[in-house]
Amino acid sequence: MSSLPSQLAARIEAVAGIDPELRAATKPQFGHYQSNVALRLAKSEGKPPREIAQRIVAEVDLSDLCETPEVAGPGFINFRLRNDVLAGTATQILEDPRSGVTSTEHPQTVVIDYSSPNVAKQMHVGHLRTTIIGDCFNRVLSAVGNMVIPQNHIGDWGTQFGMLIEEILDEGIDASTLTLDESDALYKRAAARFREDPEFATRARARVVVFQGGDEESLEIWRQLIDTSKAGFNEAYDRLNVLLTDADLAGESTYNDDLPVVVRELEESGVAVIDNGALCVFVEGFSAPLIIRKSDGGYGYATTDLAAIRRRVRDLHADRIIYVTDARQAGHFAQVFAVARKAGYLPDNVQAEHVGYGMVLGTDGKPFKTRDGSAASLSSLLDAAEEEASPAVALAAIKYADLSNGLQKDYVFDANRMVQTTGDTGPYLQYAHARCCQVLRNAEAIDDAHVGPITVLAEPAEQTLALTLSRFGEVVANLAADLQPHKLCTYLFELATAYSTFYEQCPVLKSEGAVRDSRLGLCAATRNVLRTGLNLLGIEAPERM
Repeated sequence: MSSLPSQLAARIEAVAGIDPELRAATKPQFGHYQSNVALRLAKSEGKPPREIAQRIVAEVDLSDLCETPEVAGPGFINFRLRNDVLAGTATQILEDPRSGVTSTEHPQTVVIDYSSPNVAKQMHVGHLRTTIIGDCFNRVLSAVGNMVIPQNHIGDWGTQFGMLIEEILDEGIDASTLTLDESDALYKRAAARFREDPEFATRARARVVVFQGGDEESLEIWRQLIDTSKAGFNEAYDRLNVLLTDADLAGESTYNDDLPVVVRELEESGVAVIDNGALCVFVEGFSAPLIIRKSDGGYGYATTDLAAIRRRVRDLHADRIIYVTDARQAGHFAQVFAVARKAGYLPDNVQAEHVGYGMVLGTDGKPFKTRDGSAASLSSLLDAAEEEASPAVALAAIKYADLSNGLQKDYVFDANRMVQTTGDTGPYLQYAHARCCQVLRNAEAIDDAHVGPITVLAEPAEQTLALTLSRFGEVVANLAADLQPHKLCTYLFELATAYSTFYEQCPVLKSEGAVRDSRLGLCAATRNVLRTGLNLLGIEAPERM
């Protein structure tokens, strides 16, 4: 649903020839929106701004949206939306269970690569942002009608399993009995021994060859480690309230058989060439080639990433592929995408995007770590927030703090500040939703009140709230296009603020007749939009707080 301001701007631009750059009016007596378009056209047209403004007002047809526009001062144009138009739009949002979110005209198959923890290791602070952000994209892109295919590219293959399996055999451990905490501790012991014991390191490297060659004993231990890890991952996903399941797993191991095929295709097509014993692809704009096969015959992450793109396009029929990882990997993915296009794995009609994010910082402004200097576990972050608030409120605090900043910015994990129910926080939005619910409960308890339709918008606070409600669908559509969740957060905060002003200035339960019905309708419409918007962020919308 195109918002009223967007419809208004499009009509004006059709007459003026340039974006009117509508701004919210500074005072209610100036209407709802103002534009300085005439002042910007004065030089090119060689006419006084007021004359240009009067021409625009005379030529633009806004009768179905606005009262007659007014020319003010040196040539500003003031626009006041018709009350019946605002009321009708707000009523549509009240009655629409999707609260204004409309399906895209061109649905796509969208593959989103996110979370991607490593087998036998605890999820840590580095997995917090990718999981929360990817889940938000999953929810939003699904809500506007796309078919979303999540891909959890877990680290379940490679040289680390040589040392893990060898350590398990040396210690005589039954891998099927390990918890994820115990697997993580095992990993640390094996890694330390790999660094310090040359004889163990030699055996671990040899175990990799045996394991990847199909040795059943090694493979059984590997499968047991994966099962243990999946249980731990799912526990974290449940706690984070994200949509990932085992059906979304597509770890490195699933591409193992594809790697020699990719190498052969690239070599036979001439896309890849031998350079210093390694098979490489050179693409313009990058100082070094992308190594497809190392000089020792091994494969790196880039080869697996190419195999993943190849499968996602050929088998999953992706129209759009989104990778949610640390911003520092931007260069890697830019090169992988360039090579995939050169190889024909990524056709021009398939969009590939890397969405990078910044770091989580402690209150000291440094990367968030435990006291011993290691990366903080994901569970410890959740525990810290839950020491300040209930699980639902704590999770809202974490997710909103993460998503309300520009993604590439670092942000400070300050649990005490994040859980506050005042200011620009997730709990504040939850509180606004709960307050809407409370008003509606009280109204029903008093006299089984009528909620809507919204027909009376006499007060500026009512009009501002209705106008804010009308923008929701467009905000969601823009998020689906540009993948900037902080804009949805900003919108929901503006909506909660507009509702707070309305609540203070426009008595709801003490009003009567159509005014009361309309104000209750505004409460219900606000509740619907807040609930839907919070859900798109992966945040629970409680009815009581």
